[in-house]
Amino acid sequence: MNKKFDWNEFDRGVFLINVLAIVYNPKTKMMLIGKREKDPYIRELGWGFPGGRPAYDEELEDYLKLEVKKKTNLDVSVKNIIFSKTYPEDRRFLSIYYFVEAKNLGEEKPREKFTEIKWIRPSEIKKYFTTSIHPKLMKILNELK
Repeated sequence: MNKKFDWNEFDRGVFLINVLAIVYNPKTKMMLIGKREKDPYIRELGWGFPGGRPAYDEELEDYLKLEVKKKTNLDVSVKNIIFSKTYPEDRRFLSIYYFVEAKNLGEEKPREKFTEIKWIRPSEIKKYFTTSIHPKLMKILNELK
């Protein structure tokens, strides 16, 4: 009984999920961002947090660890979800932001889909991100200690 869904029938609860890592170094009070290759879906996207769309055969946190490793060479442990949001321009997209801790600091380097990585202070994020940062996420980032 494989009923084919017409996703247009749903008015809520159908999302394309994106998991993102906030890699923060409390000693330097800096977080890691990466410069992305040209994105065919979001052309104005330049710098961003490591992560991606999960494969649904993995737990979200396990997939996030794999994506951070693939993009930055860092091994991380996932601590907790710090923020999630949908996008007014397309409510089907759901981004979940996780606070993660790097296990092998000093070994980071840009890899798959990142052409450059950089440690920045949270207050500098607007200089790098060409897409908007949700005010609640910005408040969370500015309160990191």
